Amino acid sequence: MTIHARIDTKAMRQRCYERKQYRNGLKFCKQILSNPRFAEHGETLAMKGLTLNCLGKKEEAYDLVRRGLRNDLKSHVCWHVYGLLQRSDKKYDEAIKCYRNALKWDKDNLQILRDLSLLQIQMRDLEGYRETRYQLLQLRPAQRASWIGYAIAYHLLEDYEMAAKILEEFRKTQQTSPEKVDYEYSELLLYQNQVLREAGLYKEAMEHLTTYEKQICDKLAVEETKGEVLLKLDRMEEATLVYQRLQERNPENWSYYHGLEKALKPANVEEKQKIYEEAWVKYPKGLVPRRLPLNFLSGEKFRECLDKYLRLNFSKGCPPVFTTLKSLYHDKEKVSIIEELVVGYETSLNNLRMFNPNDDGKEPPTTLLWVQYFLAQHFDQISQQSLALEYINAAIESTPTLIELFLVKAKIYKHAGNIKEAVKWMDEAQALDTADRFINSKCAKYMLKANMIKEAEEMCSKFTREGASAVENLNEMQCMWFQTECALAYKSMNKYGDALKKCHEIERHFVEITDDQFDFHTYCMRKMTLRSYVDLLKLEDVLRRHPFYFKAARTAIEIYLTLHDNPLTDEHKELEADTANLSDKELKKLRNKQRRAQKKAQLEEEKKNAEKEKQLKNQKKKKEDDDEEIGGPKEELIPDKLAKVENPLEEAIKFLTPLKNLVKKKIETHLLAFEIYFRKEKFLLMLQSMKRAFAIDPHHPWLHQCLVRFFKAVSENKDLPESVLTVLKQEMRRLFGETCAKSFNEAFLRKHSTSIPHRVAGCRVSEIAGSSLPPPRSRIFKIIVIGDSAVGKTCLTYRFCAGRFPDKTDATIGVDFREKMIEIDGEKIKVQLWDTAGQERFRKSMVQHYYRNVHAVVFVYDVTNPASFQSLPSWIEECRQHSLGSEVPRLLVGNKCDLRESVRVSTDQVQKFADSQSMPLFETSAKNPDDNDHVEAIFMTLAHKLKSQKPLMLSQPTGRENSVQLKPEQKLPGVCWC
Repeated sequence: MTIHARIDTKAMRQRCYERKQYRNGLKFCKQILSNPRFAEHGETLAMKGLTLNCLGKKEEAYDLVRRGLRNDLKSHVCWHVYGLLQRSDKKYDEAIKCYRNALKWDKDNLQILRDLSLLQIQMRDLEGYRETRYQLLQLRPAQRASWIGYAIAYHLLEDYEMAAKILEEFRKTQQTSPEKVDYEYSELLLYQNQVLREAGLYKEAMEHLTTYEKQICDKLAVEETKGEVLLKLDRMEEATLVYQRLQERNPENWSYYHGLEKALKPANVEEKQKIYEEAWVKYPKGLVPRRLPLNFLSGEKFRECLDKYLRLNFSKGCPPVFTTLKSLYHDKEKVSIIEELVVGYETSLNNLRMFNPNDDGKEPPTTLLWVQYFLAQHFDQISQQSLALEYINAAIESTPTLIELFLVKAKIYKHAGNIKEAVKWMDEAQALDTADRFINSKCAKYMLKANMIKEAEEMCSKFTREGASAVENLNEMQCMWFQTECALAYKSMNKYGDALKKCHEIERHFVEITDDQFDFHTYCMRKMTLRSYVDLLKLEDVLRRHPFYFKAARTAIEIYLTLHDNPLTDEHKELEADTANLSDKELKKLRNKQRRAQKKAQLEEEKKNAEKEKQLKNQKKKKEDDDEEIGGPKEELIPDKLAKVENPLEEAIKFLTPLKNLVKKKIETHLLAFEIYFRKEKFLLMLQSMKRAFAIDPHHPWLHQCLVRFFKAVSENKDLPESVLTVLKQEMRRLFGETCAKSFNEAFLRKHSTSIPHRVAGCRVSEIAGSSLPPPRSRIFKIIVIGDSAVGKTCLTYRFCAGRFPDKTDATIGVDFREKMIEIDGEKIKVQLWDTAGQERFRKSMVQHYYRNVHAVVFVYDVTNPASFQSLPSWIEECRQHSLGSEVPRLLVGNKCDLRESVRVSTDQVQKFADSQSMPLFETSAKNPDDNDHVEAIFMTLAHKLKSQKPLMLSQPTGRENSVQLKPEQKLPGVCWC
């Protein structure tokens, strides 16, 4: 070898890449390649490309590596470097191919084998991972990681017995004193025990624990594992002692009580209760032994136990007491007892400062406060927002500085559907403690629900990095709740590009979390945190099952479906169409307005670009100073570009695929899949989606619409192969009993005649199905009745339609609907009365249908409840937001006049308000038979006004909504119906 060759060889051996000294590495590469004899040296070219890739010069890097590979196809270094390059671009499958090619020329290369094993476990190629780990074990049997990696491979393949044998053989090689405590050895023992338990070898697991207990550091894990294993072995006496020791360690751990129950095997409720009574005596300050019996007790025993639990919490001033009882609210009997007890407390505390007149001592003043706080949450939970507001207002009046009260008040308004008022009170809570990040985040979330995006960003900026954009900082911190709510807000504002940007940002977070596990593949084996490592791998496998991802994916899919159905058009074309019919004066005014808006937008854009340029300079400087910066910047997410994709359905499928694999139990997953495949005309995939949805909820309204559309599409498609058509019809008949859309829809409407969502679903597809629904021969007046919960809306509509007061009334869920045929001047008119629950949770899905084609509005308040009267402006504002302004006939009705002694809203006060809103006022009672004519007169008066003012002609359903359109004749200017 010449002197030049020796110098070149020495330069090649410099470990600049491993030391991340990339610029020095480039100097050595240049030194070698400058020699004409080695100008095309393959391995040097490859290493130069790898170094350039680390400096962000990706295209040049690929060119050099491929050039090096062409010059030396048999070099394991070139193939290894090409694999590293592919790995840096997250092309793991391609990288694995490169590593395998490298091993053809150097099959025992440890570094390549390690890199290959990392990619295999990352991609969950478990069979390949096992083979690679076996090779590493053969080459380096003295290394701990070789044994551990091989055992984990069998564990993940669910060959638990083999994994346990490998771990035992490795454990025997560890020279550790029985008295010595070593953390890494302790973790090995716990992992070995976990494998034994998963293998079902509980006897061996128990013996293993007993033998090595002294050498395990985590004593709590030992005790908990003992309890679990003893239960499996049916050694109940020993398990009882273990769980009793655990209770002494932590009396507030629910799982220890459940374990003790399993060990003692109580034969009945009395024996079960006795377990907890003994715990009360043993742990007098414990709350869990007082709370858990409420799950299985009933009747008077439940009342007694609940009484003790509530008194203790209210006296101590425990704010989350309602949260601890929330799981009981599915049982109506228990809810009734809770309400009866706590309302009794409130009355007695108000009068006597005692829970009960028979009590000995008096309670502190704060006890009443916490009782009112609880009652506000209770009535909010059972959808009686008016009562909830009364209690929370009373609590705020007594203690106006307690933040929790304002939080609950905001929540009540949110559930009542008044999100703007909810934001106001949440902002009030935030102002009381600006250093509380939780309240700050809550306030921002409420603002986003109200589409106040800028205000929400400003609110969050109080806790983001100074000098950086709040939105960018929240994205860096992977603050997904903010981005999810932002996406929903932008979607509701029809800003699809901005909404998609947020959805894609969330998708990137999940990709980053998946990629971040790469570092743990070597770290966990080195540090022996094996139990946590296996848990991490299992978590990563189902990561996209998380609610944040599901919500973002569903939002993105719905937007892409909308963009497929209604692609965005060029703005200038729309503008030309809009301005074609304007006069010169109007056009000049519009142009001036556009210029001002354009100038403002330009200034904002310049400011944003300046900030972005500053950030890029800082990043560039940091990159130059730090050779560790690897890879280039991510592709920027541009809203306009996202909203104008060439194939929205393909983009939607990218979000759908993880849902189909991981969120199979949600019916929405399969219905979203149907919507995509319906537009792609994939009939077999449509059938598959519907079968899966049908197995979850065969009566879902959305599923019914999909089925009808599917039946119709199958019957009309003439290009389907005969074999496919036969399969489709057989499956449809077997699963759904029908192949005819018309008969299927009519049967569905008959079966669900009392459910508004189902009736709406049936009506929406009635035209598609060709259902024989006869067109109405009479005119229809749709009147909506709105107001707070419990003001008597249902009773008023029932009194008018049925002529009597209902025997029993439950809280309205969603929308209630009644109709009555009346005759005016010889003409038959159908009056449809719609009343809503008044709560966002029920109205949200129905609000568009509720406010569509409305002819008149009746606002109702309770004369005994001032809060219901004070809510009227918010209801009027909601109508205005849905294009129901003062031009739509409106009435104001005060109900429950029969409760004369309880009237708290004066007629004079209401009359002034009614006059200011140009509404006639009626005061009545739905309950008192004497006022029956009065109730009927209200709606008859309204019907007369509607008939005289706007004769409505009924048209057939048209368009995508498949809804009845009522077209009014042109209204004369200046006419006021009232």
